[in-house]
Amino acid sequence: MFSNYLIGLREGLEASLVVCILIAYLVKTGRRDALKPIWTGIGIAVAIAMGFGCALEFGSQELTFEAQEALGGSLSVVAVGLVTWMVFWMRRTARNLRSELHGRLDSALAVGTGALVATAFLAVGREGLETALFVWASVHAASDGTPRPLIGVALGLATAVLLGWLFYRGALKINLARFFTWTGGMLVVVAAGVLAYGFHDLQEANWVPGIGNLAFDISDTIPPDSWYGTLLKGVLNFQPDPTVVQVTVWLVYLVPTLVLFFAPSGLRSRGSRAQPASTSVRDKV
Repeated sequence: MFSNYLIGLREGLEASLVVCILIAYLVKTGRRDALKPIWTGIGIAVAIAMGFGCALEFGSQELTFEAQEALGGSLSVVAVGLVTWMVFWMRRTARNLRSELHGRLDSALAVGTGALVATAFLAVGREGLETALFVWASVHAASDGTPRPLIGVALGLATAVLLGWLFYRGALKINLARFFTWTGGMLVVVAAGVLAYGFHDLQEANWVPGIGNLAFDISDTIPPDSWYGTLLKGVLNFQPDPTVVQVTVWLVYLVPTLVLFFAPSGLRSRGSRAQPASTSVRDKV
């Protein structure tokens, strides 16, 4: 449940910050008349993201078992790729996000209502589709027959909306660079589990060999139905009897990705040009 909460929080907060920056800029520049098209674009983006998630969930139920596993495994790999790109992109460009959005908004204001709707839709839509895909893959990987994964995602999104509102009101200040760095690192760990489970799906679909070749089996030590087995499954997508392919994929992805993400040179480069340590959306607008 924690891993799904983290996904909802991290992905939702990025979208919330985008919305807050757009709204705060319009309010501060006296363009409240442009708020309605912005909210329209945001609403369309949210609706499409939710529709995409529903299509993934209900569309896959009509497939055969092998096709479901092939689809789930393939989309898990795609989702991990998108999320990995996203965490590195946010780490590199977070400090310029405000000016980039302001530039797009100024251009849209000069064109008209349709451009405003498109700007808000594109700004939020990408985040929404990425979130829907990764949430679906993560919930699919962590599913234990209970609604807890979805509850975790919902709580994470609700927290993100609340934090976004507090940022906008100037009631909360936080080191966003540090927040996105550490949550990005945790999200990489979650993504590694999703990727390993995705390859397990591909093995069950007979797309990847080695389904019976286990790396180890500690089910007696950590029963999957125990409270600590459930906890490890929910937080890290841990499986007590992974295949050799799963363990190999997990290590090959996790180790180099974390090393690159926390590379000292990247941290120094970002730190030398970062925003002040404590900030709020209104401080930046």
